[in-house]
Amino acid sequence: MRITDSIQKLWRPKSVEVAAEANGTAKRKTLALPSILTPFRANSHLLPKPTPVNLRRFAETPLVRRAINLLKDRIASMDWQVKLKRGFSVADVPDALERMQILRLVLEEPNPGDSFRTLMEQVLEDALVGGFGTVEMELTGDAQRPVELWAVDGATIQIDPKWDGKPESVRYVQTTGLPGSEGRILLRDDQLMYLRMNPRSHTPFGLGPLEVAFETVNAFLAAHRFAGNLASNSVVQYALWLNEATPAEHERLIRWWQDEIEGTGRVPLLSTEQKPEVLRFSNGTDADLRLAWQEFLIRMVANAFGLPPMLLGLEREVNRTTAAEQSDEAFRSAVVPLARLVAEQLTRDLFAKKLGWREFEFVFNELDAPDEVAEMRIQTELLKAGVLTVNEVRAMRGLAPLE
Repeated sequence: MRITDSIQKLWRPKSVEVAAEANGTAKRKTLALPSILTPFRANSHLLPKPTPVNLRRFAETPLVRRAINLLKDRIASMDWQVKLKRGFSVADVPDALERMQILRLVLEEPNPGDSFRTLMEQVLEDALVGGFGTVEMELTGDAQRPVELWAVDGATIQIDPKWDGKPESVRYVQTTGLPGSEGRILLRDDQLMYLRMNPRSHTPFGLGPLEVAFETVNAFLAAHRFAGNLASNSVVQYALWLNEATPAEHERLIRWWQDEIEGTGRVPLLSTEQKPEVLRFSNGTDADLRLAWQEFLIRMVANAFGLPPMLLGLEREVNRTTAAEQSDEAFRSAVVPLARLVAEQLTRDLFAKKLGWREFEFVFNELDAPDEVAEMRIQTELLKAGVLTVNEVRAMRGLAPLE
């Protein structure tokens, strides 16, 4: 049976959506936490995302969690706005201000349980871990809140490689593990926003930074575990060897050492015919902990996430000048591309494809100039030179135009 035949049999009637829109409520189709019900299983005719369980387990380790939080928290806490695209003006779109307020309300309160930040944190987490950040979009029929958004477990989403390119066609399938038709939830292209990092032509899936650093993180955990066991080993690294002690003298020496010397800080005095020999079991230095190897692995993880090693705790050979440059480089090379990807997906999938409002775009206000003083200085100079108007500058800062 072809995939199109199975999709037509499992597809839910259109009347269900029409009734939901008429009531002003959006009925969600995907499950919030399907991984609790059953582990993710891949079907042969669709292309699943590999090893999501291992990726998410590694994402809970301190090193990877630090890298993910640096990017996720920075983007989710940015100031943002909805504005008209370049080439459009308020005169061209008479109800632009009203619709911008509607879009802002939709993003600030995407569903009854989430805010913009909590929604974006879930999407960015999945995108950084496995390259599969997904959001379900459902119409409500309410003019003041036309759509609701829910974060979806991207590991359960399978992509139809034979999608015909139409927004109203089925492109995604969520596998929940439930029996029957409930185990496969079909989603049209305009019902799901799929955020791919590092898109490639040979696969419909993206490539998350943690996937790139998967083997490196595994090696780091093994080295860290070995160093932890070695450092926490309570076995003494030295021993005394008495060459000609009788068994009775040996037992007497042990009792005397335990009763009089051990833990007291006293200087032990031994009177024997031959000098006791000290046996050393291992060096017990930092070289045994493989710290240099662990430092190298941390650098590799930082490279996979596009961050300087300084931000993951390696502060050697870092001064004030280099720290500022590395921080700016991390913002430009890691934060800005991911933030622009999120903004473009919201503009294309939510505003244009789902609502049909192609005149608007979603933008983050802090991408071009992370320094507020530098941004203000640039805008002031452009105002003086007549390149920008006051209303254009106010739009850049997310303010309403002056009458």
